Amino acid sequence: MVGTRAAIRYAKAVLSLAIDNNKANEVYSDMVLINSFITENESLNNALRSPVVNLFDKAAVLNRLFPSVSSEIKSLLSTLVKNKRINILGQIAVQYGVLYDQASNKEKAFVITATPMTPELESKVMNKLKSLTTKDVTLHKSVDEKILGGFVLRLGDQQYDASVSNQLNTLKKKFTIN
Repeated sequence: MVGTRAAIRYAKAVLSLAIDNNKANEVYSDMVLINSFITENESLNNALRSPVVNLFDKAAVLNRLFPSVSSEIKSLLSTLVKNKRINILGQIAVQYGVLYDQASNKEKAFVITATPMTPELESKVMNKLKSLTTKDVTLHKSVDEKILGGFVLRLGDQQYDASVSNQLNTLKKKFTIN
């Protein structure tokens, strides 16, 4: 994605400043708000990325949308306008979340099941996660009927696929090769 490295650098700088000012949690909340606004509002996202829209108009819109954000965020917005990088604000918000989780010893895990998880299955998944990491894990659950049964668990760059569809695909490959 264009601008990802720059987004990481800006996010690192904001996180460092926020940690120094003991405002990392507040800035995190602001970044979550900014990211949700940008991802949920396609016209805002398009306006921020558009070269036709004036930079100062973009800044004015953001200042009206986020009047009560922290001073670190206001400084970031000002810097992005000055450096003509306001188009990567959403990416910076996402990267800040990733870096904040790393600094806070937190990690997000994603589990996909064919049906809503039972408390018993959730307990098994959490036990599996505890064996994979020492970090504090937040579990994000989703349902996808295409996996037919079982679950797919993703933690960082690791994936544990215990789905029925994966087992069927493995069998299919074995029978088509031989």
